[in-house]
Amino acid sequence: MLARDPRVCVVGDAADAGQAQRKAKELQPDLILLDNHLPGVNGVDALPALREAAPGAVILMLTISEDANDLAAALRGGASGYLLKTIEGEDLTGAIGRAMQGDSVIAPEMMSKLVAAYRGATISMQGSPSTVLEKANSISAIRSLSSRELDVLRGIARGASNKEIGREHSIAETTVKIHVQHILRKLAVSSRVNAAVIATEHGLI
Repeated sequence: MLARDPRVCVVGDAADAGQAQRKAKELQPDLILLDNHLPGVNGVDALPALREAAPGAVILMLTISEDANDLAAALRGGASGYLLKTIEGEDLTGAIGRAMQGDSVIAPEMMSKLVAAYRGATISMQGSPSTVLEKANSISAIRSLSSRELDVLRGIARGASNKEIGREHSIAETTVKIHVQHILRKLAVSSRVNAAVIATEHGLI
């Protein structure tokens, strides 16, 4: 399927983690699609070796696993995204394109689990002076968003892509991308995931 897309050049495939490491070192691909269920070694456990073999490669997990622990392990290991094999072909190539532009791409079905895991990791800090200040700052940042930016932020929190958000609100995908950049700047965060966490904490979804 990917080979039929003129924007994508498939340079190789591998049956297990060891073969993937050897081919990654040889081929130096721009992007690696990695399953978690591999013979011998799980994909998340193979991430460090793959990153060492091809330091310039973006690595996306493409798997059937909806386990939040696998998701967390993949992101900690340096994966740039986590997609499920139920994804449509057009959405997969779109996700690859966004990943190559530096975006973190997470399957919509996994976004709520990611937000829950993120919030669980920081719950012990709630009530500390620094956390209270951060919460106050985030409230002020939310209030600084325009109504259209709030619409886009809600879409981000649901795990929607820029194209999906654009369709929902009848605006161009490039316009959505500009809104996303403004949202990240106003919220003082570096990724859509962090923006989704803030949106969830403030009841926007």
